[in-house]
Amino acid sequence: MTSAVLAQIDAYIDEHLPATIDELARLCALPSVSAQGQGMDTGAQFVRDMFIHRDFATETMSTAGYPVVVAQATGSSASTLLFYNHYDVQPPEPLELWESPPFELTRRTDENDMAILVARGVADDKGELMSRLAAIDAVRSVLGDLPCNVKFLVEGEEEISSPNLPDFIEQHRELRQADACIWEFGGVNYQDISVQYLGLRGICYVELTAQTATLDAHSGLAGSIFPNAAWRLTWALNTLKGPDEHIRIPGFYDAVVPPSPRDLGLLGVLPDEAERYQETYGITQFLKDLSDTELRREEVFVPTCTICGLTSGYQGPGSKTVLPAQASAKIDFRLVPDQDPADIVDKLCTHLNAEGFSDIEVTYLGGGRPARTDPDHPFVSMVREIAADVYGSEMLVCPMIGGSGPNYPFIHHLNVPISTAGVNYPGGRVHAPNENIRVNDFVRAAKHIARIIVGMRDLNV
Repeated sequence: MTSAVLAQIDAYIDEHLPATIDELARLCALPSVSAQGQGMDTGAQFVRDMFIHRDFATETMSTAGYPVVVAQATGSSASTLLFYNHYDVQPPEPLELWESPPFELTRRTDENDMAILVARGVADDKGELMSRLAAIDAVRSVLGDLPCNVKFLVEGEEEISSPNLPDFIEQHRELRQADACIWEFGGVNYQDISVQYLGLRGICYVELTAQTATLDAHSGLAGSIFPNAAWRLTWALNTLKGPDEHIRIPGFYDAVVPPSPRDLGLLGVLPDEAERYQETYGITQFLKDLSDTELRREEVFVPTCTICGLTSGYQGPGSKTVLPAQASAKIDFRLVPDQDPADIVDKLCTHLNAEGFSDIEVTYLGGGRPARTDPDHPFVSMVREIAADVYGSEMLVCPMIGGSGPNYPFIHHLNVPISTAGVNYPGGRVHAPNENIRVNDFVRAAKHIARIIVGMRDLNV
């Protein structure tokens, strides 16, 4: 594709930016909060209409939870590019910390005098979806057609761990046949360099509950003779991980695949974010006193056991002398290839029983397997290399990130390589009040996506 044609595509994106932002504003005005079951059908319908307006063959398909919107458009080549996005958003609370209404797209400038758009979901994930549609509009207008087939899968449960997506994909593989996939997020780092993320850790989320009586008791009456649920749970938790950070569940690490020299090489050229972590979170040192590449390795290629919350007894102001009858803890295990959350739950239960805690109830709250794409796949290389035309340099490559998402069924069931390209930046406050994107990042993401669509025509995958 000539630079003159790409310049026309870029010009179209720039010229139609006001209309694009207007459409984004209407999308962000919909409070499609999956965790609260708010506005989900309306959100799915709006997304469906966005595709129908663009002459996509579109269907809203039911799941055991919220609907999935599937859209397809035929291009001039046999190659097929799949986009995965989601229309659900995080709850907006706490509302008092928003500087403008969370479901009203507000344009203002940040401390660096850059134009930003603020709303719940504008970064995660409605701005991403809109940037991709803006790219499609521009490519179609300039070329008269799409250079490749384009498919979208837009779900409504990503923010609640996509519980029904794996089954949906398993049941509808024929709908998702594609050569490559652009994931739901992407963007630039603190140095304003675009970054390509190629893998997600898995997750196994459980709740442990100790029940030692039918009701709380007076601590003076019961402290010497009744079992204490809080202590019982504390002792059980103490068997899971030691001060050395090693997880003590037998067999927990058996399936772990260590990073390759190629992985470590990619991590080694990523910027060192240690000081920013320390400044942001007020910490003075990292676990195991790690630094540099070893810190980045631990951050993404080592599984975790994290206590996310503890509940027991009285925690209000003042004192209440009570012996709690129940205690619970929510725990997430971040998993790395090739760990399986179902296997981890089995090992956890076996471990607790062996340690004398068969009375601790284990409730599986959800999870998903880790997965990653080969950093040297031709599609990955193409996405990385053409970024220079938009961002001024090739993308950095991050082989894994610490977070989790439903990429496993895409990679292992649909057999598609996954790359990222998107609108986000480190100051976007994703999941927090005043979530935002920079307008310049939105435009650059659309232009990058347009080049990916064009590049699919000649890509041999």
